Amino acid sequence: MSDPPPPAAVSDPPPPPAGCSFAVGDPVLLVDRKGRRYLFDLAEGASFHSHSGVIDHGAIIGTGEGERLRSSRGVYFTAVRPTLSDFVLKMPRGAQVVYPKDLGPILMLADIFPGARVFESGLGSGALSAALLRAGAEVVGYELREDFCERARANVERFLGPEAMGRYRTQIRDAYAGIDETALDRAVLDLPEPWQVAGHAARALRPGGILLAYTPSIVQAARMRDALDGAGFGMGETVEVLHRSWHIDGAAVRPAHRMVAHTGFLTHARLLAP
Repeated sequence: MSDPPPPAAVSDPPPPPAGCSFAVGDPVLLVDRKGRRYLFDLAEGASFHSHSGVIDHGAIIGTGEGERLRSSRGVYFTAVRPTLSDFVLKMPRGAQVVYPKDLGPILMLADIFPGARVFESGLGSGALSAALLRAGAEVVGYELREDFCERARANVERFLGPEAMGRYRTQIRDAYAGIDETALDRAVLDLPEPWQVAGHAARALRPGGILLAYTPSIVQAARMRDALDGAGFGMGETVEVLHRSWHIDGAAVRPAHRMVAHTGFLTHARLLAP
């Protein structure tokens, strides 16, 4: 009879997936017990300061998401990676951003897909650009103001990393004067007078392509619908998204006292074949 096989060696647990632990340069979101959120990038030798005390960045670097960290005043914070929604609400801005409650519907109504060739105008602070790029689109953006363009590019690179910048081309251009791109899949506009771009977009989009315009005023949306009808677009729709949270604490269930109501109207239509 042969000897029994030796017992299997007990191996060390597998290492955490690459990128799981926080590293220098990573954005981190600290959340306190009251839900207050603080976003910053990790750096060697730096510290996070708040009224609740100090936490050295070195105490965060190398830890994983969900770790609880104690400040110099004994207050605990939870460290997580920011979501796109977190980043949009906390990132440096010049122009008003498109809020998270509208970013999701924009991606659906414009049907943004990986590899889609998307024209964007009115880059602002880069919130919409980041959403489009994260969904896998290739974006060419026109922006009138150089400072807005630079801020948008900086915010996009900070959140998505340098690899996303290869799919993000920006130009200091006036979309009202025309669009050089052709055979585009989608056009997304955040402009005061998007109806001035309807004709240009009709020539730049492929048949079946979708145009979406974000406008704060219903008067702007109505004028945009008229321009779309006259430029060969059809299947138009204008919607508004309202966001209401709920307070749930045991048996105490009620709508939150505050809600994010009107921010803008989303008007979308498809370019029809002649």
